[in-house]
Amino acid sequence: MQWSELTDLNQLEQISRESSERKVLIFKHSTRCSVSRAVLDRLERSWNSEEMKMVKPYFLDLISYRQISNAIAEKFGIEHESPQLIILEREKAVYAQSHFGISYADLKKVIKSQTEQSA
Repeated sequence: MQWSELTDLNQLEQISRESSERKVLIFKHSTRCSVSRAVLDRLERSWNSEEMKMVKPYFLDLISYRQISNAIAEKFGIEHESPQLIILEREKAVYAQSHFGISYADLKKVIKSQTEQSA
């Protein structure tokens, strides 16, 4: 899995625009939380680059960049949680899940469903 690091508040506008061209995944990770580590490990082990070729994954260390996490919540109208997985499409959040609700199988279904709706 090839993460792009989300480390600058200015990236948020670029990522939002990017979601008009392809689906964007943001994973908000707490380095202090064992649940977050477990969910991240599970996601990375399950990730299939071929299945997810239409998705650009971004990784946010929310302990180091809490202001970016807050900006995501405000911009996309999503309550802050950790860990949290968000899918953006057409500059809107189309999916958000947290904690052990994050699963690769569900992510695949959401991506497939959103792709079919876009076609």
